Amino acid sequence: MDEPGRLIQTLTGAILCSGGWVLSRGANDAGMINMLFEFERMHCIDIYTVLIAVGLDLSQLAHLRFTELCQCTRSHHEDCSGEIVSVDLEIYSFPSDTTLPPSSSEGA
Repeated sequence: MDEPGRLIQTLTGAILCSGGWVLSRGANDAGMINMLFEFERMHCIDIYTVLIAVGLDLSQLAHLRFTELCQCTRSHHEDCSGEIVSVDLEIYSFPSDTTLPPSSSEGA
């Protein structure tokens, strides 16, 4: 999504529907979105899936951390499933209406 406000609404709804809660959210004029949310570890696969489903392009490090969290939670479900996970998410959105300069092949 190229509109930060719409992405914030979609992501907030998706997190809430997956068992999480949003503590803060916002966007600046440059299109950077900040969102702080939490969820119980037992919902880590749902949250990870939601982040991908809304169209976020996660970094390699983010994928590794979520994979480790999900695998660890699955292996130690009884010990840690009720623990709270906090995520401080930064999203860089880019406007879709950026126009490219005319190419030199376009005649004058």
